[in-house]
Amino acid sequence: MKRVLPILFCFCLSFAFAQSPPKAVAKQVKEFDAYVENARKQWGAVGMAIAVVKDGEVILKKGYGVRELNTNNPIDNNTLFACASTTKAMTATCMGMLVDEGKVSWDDRVIQYLPEFQLYDPYVTRELTIRDLFLHNSGVGNTDFLWGFMHISSEEVLDKMRMVPPSYSFRSSFIYQNIFYLAAGQVIEKISGQPWETFIQQRIFTPLEMTNTFPTLKSITNTNKTKPHLKTDGEMMVIEDMSADEIGPAGSVWSSIDDISKWTLCMLDSGKYKGGRLVKPGTWKEMIAVHTLVPASEFYPTARLTKPNFTTYGLGWFQHDYKGRKVNFHTGSLPGSIAIHGQIPEERIAVYVFGNTDHVEVRHALMYKAFDLFALGGTRDWSTDFLKLYTDMTAANEKAQKELDAKRVTGTTPSLPLPAYAGIYRDELLGEIEITAMGNQLEIVINKILKANLKHWHYDTFKGPFENKWDGDLTVLFQLDESGKVATINLAGFSLQKTSN
Repeated sequence: MKRVLPILFCFCLSFAFAQSPPKAVAKQVKEFDAYVENARKQWGAVGMAIAVVKDGEVILKKGYGVRELNTNNPIDNNTLFACASTTKAMTATCMGMLVDEGKVSWDDRVIQYLPEFQLYDPYVTRELTIRDLFLHNSGVGNTDFLWGFMHISSEEVLDKMRMVPPSYSFRSSFIYQNIFYLAAGQVIEKISGQPWETFIQQRIFTPLEMTNTFPTLKSITNTNKTKPHLKTDGEMMVIEDMSADEIGPAGSVWSSIDDISKWTLCMLDSGKYKGGRLVKPGTWKEMIAVHTLVPASEFYPTARLTKPNFTTYGLGWFQHDYKGRKVNFHTGSLPGSIAIHGQIPEERIAVYVFGNTDHVEVRHALMYKAFDLFALGGTRDWSTDFLKLYTDMTAANEKAQKELDAKRVTGTTPSLPLPAYAGIYRDELLGEIEITAMGNQLEIVINKILKANLKHWHYDTFKGPFENKWDGDLTVLFQLDESGKVATINLAGFSLQKTSN
């Protein structure tokens, strides 16, 4: 599914130190810099940027590679990248400010501030707290289709949550859930009288002098910005930015490595910055405290090599132990864009990595390598080891897909002529799907924004690629009623009723 084009390996040559580092640190920085560039090439990352903070100083911030494939536009310290889900810790900090001001408590019920907010289970609606919004423990499974499969307002996204049946019992486990961070943003607006994007700009970016950081994709004014990249059918390609603006508090911030190093410094030092504090020390401790156990199935594959004794989640932070130290971290991922923010407060070290290549897990390798080199000791080549881990996982997934495809029953034909499958199909939660017969295939349009072309697979199942190749493939099963006419389709776990021809 992916392809490879030549990548220009040019990079910004300037280091940035808060002050002249000791010779030993300078040697480590030089070693790490070489390691980063080599790792980038190992993984085929088009561009990256990284900041390392140690003992209250930014000892390295640097850009590598290019903003866009097949160009000579190098990434520098002011190049914009998507923060994606590393935004979550920022939103938790915004709420922490309101907690410090006595305007809200972590244990207040959400419906005190959003009385219109409803979930499928009335008990959970009544008992869900502000703290729960940040912990992925509500019982509601992943609902990213609400912003990935449709263009609807933030208010409509939240309204649809009442139709989502729970996947597990309230507070009994962990499933990653973006939409509750959107709800947290709505609470922030209700209490402060400011939209989340205004609040975060005025209360975090402005005091930290993050003048090149934007709360949403649509608010970006800087043209020094990366393009996202993804390997499809063996070939690396430039793709379109996916906007997370509809769920902004969960992952819509964009920043540069120069700006994000200020945030990294602040979060490592209990919320302190040059002009004061974002949150009180106790509130900072509450945000990075252990709140939810994360099962292995919901944690990162890197744990197979790091072998942590515990995996947990705080308020906008994953956590685990590494060499006897507690690591707080979070990744950020949008199609073609990645980030990771990691810290070990006990060792006064933090790392932030940006990338403009889809799910290049070199980000994890660089975090652990920085922890080893600048704080904990160790010479393990995390880049090589993680590359093998993820390469083996990819191979296993491809093998499993081939085995699944091999179960295709050849020689079958559709039960009906292709025009009989055309029509409008609807589901209250997923929305509207229009299917049109086009020659020997079916064209499917999901909520007027996603298009795929499907060919007969077997029996009444059709399969094919989305119009945007990076969106992958789609499989649709048509089901007939007792009269032999198409009644429903099964798609991505949803059953949609045919409402018209």
